[in-house]
Order: sequence, then C-alpha cells, then structure tokens
Amino acid sequence: MLHDGPADADTTIILAHGAGAGMDSPAMEAFARGLAGEGFRVVRFEFPYMQRRRDTGKRGGPDRPPVLMQSWRHAVTTVGGKRLVIGGKSMGGRIASMLADDVGAHGLICLGYPFHPPGKPEKVRTAHLAGLQTPTLIVQGTRDPFGKPEEVDRYELSPAIKVVWLEDGDHSFKPRKASGRTLEQNVTEAITAIAEFVGSLA
Repeated sequence: MLHDGPADADTTIILAHGAGAGMDSPAMEAFARGLAGEGFRVVRFEFPYMQRRRDTGKRGGPDRPPVLMQSWRHAVTTVGGKRLVIGGKSMGGRIASMLADDVGAHGLICLGYPFHPPGKPEKVRTAHLAGLQTPTLIVQGTRDPFGKPEEVDRYELSPAIKVVWLEDGDHSFKPRKASGRTLEQNVTEAITAIAEFVGSLA
C-alpha cells in the first residue's frame, strides 16, 4: 500500500488502480497527491495480478471479479478509518461500486467508469448502479470511449450518483491539444470536484 496525506485526517480515501497500470502510475500519483493536498488521508493498494506482474515481469490479465472484490474487502478492513470513501480508476472504481453498500462506505469515487467496453455500447456494466445507495461521484471525460455523455444519459442510474464531466477528456482525462485544455486542468477540476463531494458527505 502507498499512503499520502495526514494520518489523522477525518476522512480516508482508498483508491484502486485500473486494469492496465498499477497504484504508482502517473495518474494515480496525481490524484493521490492532489487529494492529500486537500487534507484527506489517501491509501492506494494493488490487486494480486498487478503484484504478480511486479514479481515476475510477466504481463497477465486482471484477476476474476471475486478475487478483485475480496482484495477490496481486505483493503477496507486493513485501512479502516473514521469516515471511509472508496473508489479508483476505471476497473478499480467499478469493483468498488459493486461492494460500496456492503462495506458501509461513506462515499464512492469512480475516475472514468467503464460503462461498457470501447466499441461495444450494448455490453453495459450498469445493472448494479440503479440500486446503489452509497453517495457516488463519477468523474468522466466527455470523449471517454467507455461511456460518453449521450450514452450515460440513457442509463438508469441511482439518484445517489452524480456525474461530473471533464471537457474533451478521454478515459485518462487527457484532452486534445486543439481543445485548448490541458490534462493538468482536467485533473485539477476533478480533484476540486472530489474534494467538494467528500466535504458534502454527512
């Protein structure tokens, strides 16, 4: 696990990585340090398959969902905290959304939710989101091939879910140069939105 921010903070945010990059990727570093700068205790962890990649140097695919969910439960139990917010990048956030209600999280943060595989909008991953009770913030780029605004607008999502759109961002929130925006701007906007969201939780 990696730790950022004050150890005695009132709120702890646990973040899990996406399918392709580990907990120390530039994106995970940016969000962990940015949120720590807002006064939150931030903890990052890795799923077993990513640990195996580090140990063997071989690129294996993600673990099956039951293993990923068990890893999440273990992280929640290990980290603890007075007020716990869970989430992560893409797959990490999706798995967190599948158990947020069960583990009693105060809030859920999904950074680029994979609503469907790229190019396969018919294969939606939203069934459990309709009944989600945990207050949730999904931060999504408007060009994200895993779920664009016109697609997400059609989904049946729980009223507990709020979606914040980052202008011209892709799945990593990176905008095109022609947009006049920068990745740093989108990441800063995302961190501000997350800080406001977490601060609003009862």
